[in-house]
Amino acid sequence: MAHTKEKKQEMVAKYETWIKDSEAIYLTEYTGLDMPAIDELRGKVREAGGEFHIMKNRLGKRAFKSTGMEIPEEFLTGSTAVGVAYEDAPGVAKAIADFAKDSELVKIKAGFLNGQFVSGDEITSLAKLPPLPIVRSQMLALFNTPATQLTRLLAEPGRQIAQVLKAFADSGAAPEPVEN
Repeated sequence: MAHTKEKKQEMVAKYETWIKDSEAIYLTEYTGLDMPAIDELRGKVREAGGEFHIMKNRLGKRAFKSTGMEIPEEFLTGSTAVGVAYEDAPGVAKAIADFAKDSELVKIKAGFLNGQFVSGDEITSLAKLPPLPIVRSQMLALFNTPATQLTRLLAEPGRQIAQVLKAFADSGAAPEPVEN
């Protein structure tokens, strides 16, 4: 289906918006994937906080070039779809990579992470990172560890004195008066 010049300009503008507003953008190949499978993949990417769209190669090349991101031409051949991560780049990469494991029809080609070109293998490695909420909780636990240890250290002498006094009280023995 041929698109008018205005329609093509609108599509390039839409692609540019995805590229500019995203933290990461992943190029994938989806040859042979039917619409229900594409919709399922879109749903998984949406759950991860991103979007998944089919992209026309020539118009995508124009959009990448106009945003200052040069992409090798071999990545804009065949069927191309983009996963767009607005916040959680590893989460969107994981959604696409997990779907690609189950479906041989989806392949991660390459992409951009914070404006830097990344290969398909690097995106797959990124997908192995834990999700953002888990990373945040791990960082918080790491920051809290010294404070927790300091609290325990400061409380220990008082706890030991209390144990000694309790042992005396439980034994029924009265302490002998100390004479000066």
